Amino acid sequence: MFVGRSDEIFELNRLYDSNKFEFAVVYGRRRVGKTTLLTEFCKDKNAIFYVAEEYNDKRNLENFSDTVLSHFNMKGFIPDFTEWYMALKYIGKMAESKRIVLVIDEFPYTVAANKSIPSILQNVIDHYLKDTKLFLIICGSSMSFMEKEVLSYKSPLFGRKTAQFKIEPFDFFTSCEFFKNYSNEDKILAYGILGGIPQYLQKFDYNLSIEENIKNSFFNKNSYFYDEPRNILKQELREPIFYNSIIESIAKGASKLNEISTKVGEPSDKCAKYLKNLLELGILDKEIPLGEKETSRKTLYKIKDNMFCFWFKFVFGNAELIEQKKLDYIYKKKVFPFINDYLGSVFEDICIQYLRRKNINDELPFIFDSIGRWWGNNPIKKCEEEIDIICRSDTNIMFGECKWRNEPINMRIVNSLIEKAAIFNMPNKYYIFFSKSGFKKEVIDFNNINKNIILITLDDMIEACTST
Repeated sequence: MFVGRSDEIFELNRLYDSNKFEFAVVYGRRRVGKTTLLTEFCKDKNAIFYVAEEYNDKRNLENFSDTVLSHFNMKGFIPDFTEWYMALKYIGKMAESKRIVLVIDEFPYTVAANKSIPSILQNVIDHYLKDTKLFLIICGSSMSFMEKEVLSYKSPLFGRKTAQFKIEPFDFFTSCEFFKNYSNEDKILAYGILGGIPQYLQKFDYNLSIEENIKNSFFNKNSYFYDEPRNILKQELREPIFYNSIIESIAKGASKLNEISTKVGEPSDKCAKYLKNLLELGILDKEIPLGEKETSRKTLYKIKDNMFCFWFKFVFGNAELIEQKKLDYIYKKKVFPFINDYLGSVFEDICIQYLRRKNINDELPFIFDSIGRWWGNNPIKKCEEEIDIICRSDTNIMFGECKWRNEPINMRIVNSLIEKAAIFNMPNKYYIFFSKSGFKKEVIDFNNINKNIILITLDDMIEACTST
């Protein structure tokens, strides 16, 4: 089942329809669905799809030659190519009068075996391919490589691409395509466990309960997820043990650089370098209060990938109990009592995704140009405050409160947000409240006489963004 990616498919087809040379760079973290996207795009086209592997240059060129010559039914009629330049030029020759798509997937593996590949590709583009009807797509999972060695101004390929696609995980509402058998609360929980990585979303058995899936998929040492974070870190990084410590410290509540440094027992400058690598991989995210500069001392770190967050919070420290097959005990004692707290920040992220979707469709009181969380000093009360969501334009601002609780929102919560909003001097203020369990009658009555307040239940939110 192919899910989502309609915008990417539309853009790729738009480039394809130009019928002139195009060069697209597609990249994103492992498991995010890049190959599936490109396979879907290519399925009804004259396409050569080559997936590089971790071989030496001679073997890679042999495999590439075999793929190319087999595509044109020339295997055995002409010898394998002895140079990459000749292989690419041959494809260009065949694309002089007809549209051909060439996909080179896992491009970083090719370059790892032959550092001159980007220069060779630049040369053949400049002197030959640019005048053909070839649609060249290179794809890679190594985020840092693709950004530094392909897209940056230092790369030989700089200035040659005609498009680039950074493939992101699905948001919650697209992920719900996989969760159709679940209640709305369980949809939030499933997303909190798996995140929006397509390969992870396909691993659950949606005929089973969330509890059964957790036991089968995370607390079983033979399961896919039991070693998945370790495997990702081993593939991408040189010192996975140290990265494990950093991610675990964040999963257990450390969010500032000095807190993380203290938890792992390493200097802040060393931790900062490792954090940067995890940010580049898309495993971590960096947050600053909305409106603050990028260099703010208030910077917080969080785990961006929900599966990593769940794994490091509930699996990583329970290896001995998993080894003893104490699955029921782990779930009842180590997971279930803490799952609602865990889902609080997940729910906040989903609420931000909801507002972004509504903003795109012009379904809010105003169009905002920035959105995020805010924390800082309240000069009126002389204390630190936090606001779950703020979205703003030049003259409008909306404050959001997100409550993942088993009780309805009451007027105390409403009044608290309105008081916090007094810090901000903006002409037009709006308030939006998201609640898992609905709203007290007093809040509903207050909403009826105040048109600048919006109330959104869990069911409202999911129905509005997933209904067809």
